Amino acid sequence: MNVELLDSLDGQVALVTGANRGIGEAIARELTKLGAAVYAGARDPEKITAPDQRPLELDVTDERQITAAIDRIADEAGRLDVLVNNAAVYGPAGKFGTLDPEEIETTLAVNLHGPVRLTREAISMLTEQGDSRVVNVSSGSGQFSGGIDTGHLPYGVSKTGLNAFTDALDAQYPGLLVNAVCPGWVRTEMGGASAPRSVAKGAETPVWLARFAPGSPSGRLWRDGETVEW
Repeated sequence: MNVELLDSLDGQVALVTGANRGIGEAIARELTKLGAAVYAGARDPEKITAPDQRPLELDVTDERQITAAIDRIADEAGRLDVLVNNAAVYGPAGKFGTLDPEEIETTLAVNLHGPVRLTREAISMLTEQGDSRVVNVSSGSGQFSGGIDTGHLPYGVSKTGLNAFTDALDAQYPGLLVNAVCPGWVRTEMGGASAPRSVAKGAETPVWLARFAPGSPSGRLWRDGETVEW
C-alpha cells in the first residue's frame, strides 16, 4: 500500500518495550537510525547496550515502573511521538483446562494488560503532538479471520484483545495513528530457530508504521505493508 512516510524522525521521541532482544531490539535500532531519541524499555535495562539509546527499566506488568517510565520521558524529553508496544511472552501450551492459572494470568498481563496500561499512562503526551503513532506488535494468532491460536490459547486470546484495543483506541482518538502489526513467524527466542523470517524482516513493518505521516491509515492490522482482516 502506498502511504506517505516521514523521511526522518529527527526531534521525535520513541518508546519501545521489550527492546533488549529480538524484534524489539531491531525496532529500537532502526528508529534510532531514523533520528529518533529512543527509550529502550526492558525489565533489565543493563541488557540495553546500544550507546545511542536510553535504557529504561520497564516491566509492563508493574504499574509503578510504567508510571516511572512515562514520568522520566516527560521530565527528560517533554514529548512522546512513537510508542511501540512490543513486549510479549508466548505463554503455556495445551488444553485450556490443564493450564496453570498463574501462567494464563502472566500471558494476559504482559501481552494485553501491559500495552493497555502503558498506553493509558502515555496518552496525554501522545495526543499533545497531534500526529503521534502507536504501534501494537500483535500476531496472526489473534485473528478471528485466520483462526485464533488454540495451541497457545492464552497467547492467541491476548493478541485478539490487543487487536480489539487497537481498533477501539483508534475510534476514541481520531488524531492518533494507532495500528497493529503481525510481524510473521520470526527467528527469535519465542519463534525458535526454525522460523522462516529474520528478525530484520519481522521489524520491517512495525518500523514502517512508526514512520506514518499525519493523515495515514489508522485502526488497522497490517502484515508486510498491507492490511489484513481482524
